[in-house]
Amino acid sequence: MTSAGKPKPGHQARSVARLASVQALYQMETGGAGVETVIREFQDHRFDGDMEGQKLAQADEAFFAATVRGAVANQVVIDRAIAGHLAEGWKLERIDATLRAIFRAAGFELRFGDNPPEIVIDEYVEIAKSFFDGPEPGFVNGALDAIARDGRG
Repeated sequence: MTSAGKPKPGHQARSVARLASVQALYQMETGGAGVETVIREFQDHRFDGDMEGQKLAQADEAFFAATVRGAVANQVVIDRAIAGHLAEGWKLERIDATLRAIFRAAGFELRFGDNPPEIVIDEYVEIAKSFFDGPEPGFVNGALDAIARDGRG
């Protein structure tokens, strides 16, 4: 239990928060909104909602906010780590905005978080699979594995 008497968010709540983090980072990049504005929008309008009458899974909102804030605050370091593992001749700007959002959220967790790297990588590869049918999930897996080997820091 948390200090407020609520149950501690579980694995599924973290998975939902990771997906929302990717969506928020994408929205910030493509729409130009600031980090606090986007976090507030998700907390006020997207979490604890329903879709076509079905209750959406609960998100770990604190984890979501920390991931988004951390990815933004450390974007230069994260982008440098990502760029160091792209194929020769590729630049981060050439990558699809959704992939950049995945890399930035995952990069934050891998470099600055405390979750086991294999869990972080698996979760973001699954997120990539939800957006892409082609080789992108494999690309995400390889790049995140390389970033994880670089260590935390």
